[in-house]
Amino acid sequence: MEYRGAIMGKAAKIMRLILAGASDSNIPFSGICNLLRRLGFEERIKGGHHIFTRVDIEEIVNLQPAGSKAKAYQVKQVRNICIKYRMGESDVKQV
Repeated sequence: MEYRGAIMGKAAKIMRLILAGASDSNIPFSGICNLLRRLGFEERIKGGHHIFTRVDIEEIVNLQPAGSKAKAYQVKQVRNICIKYRMGESDVKQV
């Protein structure tokens, strides 16, 4: 159980960083992808594009890595979706 808590903590931390908006260019790409999967998004990969969709979300999220980080404008898009659909740390599901 301790292991799950550590993973849950990482996803919650990424969510807090994204919602804070203070370090958009410093969000790990793997972290934002993991967060979206935990928020119930389905992931499809086509080349370097990671495309995330969810039945009850109108927008499609298309992410591409910039090295090991997510692109700042794409982090902003994820933040806007989280705010629009009122997603928070409590929506992050354990695996």
